[in-house]
Amino acid sequence: MSTIKLAEILIFTAMGISLLHSIPFCVYMEIQDSFCSIFNPMMSRYLSCFYYPILSGILPIFIASLFSILAYRNVRRIVRLQMPIVHRRLDQQLTAMVLARIIGFIILTLPYAVQRMYTYLPKVGKSDLFRIAIGNLVGRIISSFFYLNYAASFYIFMASSLRFRRQIKNVLVKKFWRRWKQWPCNKHQIYPIV
Repeated sequence: MSTIKLAEILIFTAMGISLLHSIPFCVYMEIQDSFCSIFNPMMSRYLSCFYYPILSGILPIFIASLFSILAYRNVRRIVRLQMPIVHRRLDQQLTAMVLARIIGFIILTLPYAVQRMYTYLPKVGKSDLFRIAIGNLVGRIISSFFYLNYAASFYIFMASSLRFRRQIKNVLVKKFWRRWKQWPCNKHQIYPIV
């Protein structure tokens, strides 16, 4: 059922759907001052009622949760089999990493989707500058947390997996630290002229 041909078909299908989905964004976006905005009310309604709640909010969280549940069930099945303890521990650590990553993903993604829906739903008058400023501040903070999502994997894996910590220590300390420590010593030595 899972073959390379099926994977290629699914990848090209997803690419085609995303290209078709991005066409209205190219048509209905307008550059004003220093940012892009939507000028079509139907596109604004589409963003607030479908794109941010479903495509940016619920769908990625649902897919990530589904795969984490499948990984958890797989590890539970492996534990029941007669596998060596080392393999079981590694699988348990991998499952803990996946579950921790999904929790972090939900915590960092859900507020962004809610804030983006809020941005397109109510129309604040230009005279209410304080409310606009508060909305912009909250939007920037939540966007920062959303983009932190891409760097958080490293720290979540560091916190949840002993093997990952050992690998990082091996790479950073044993390889790079020794090279960095030896580099200045060779550079500043004086050799006598004979």
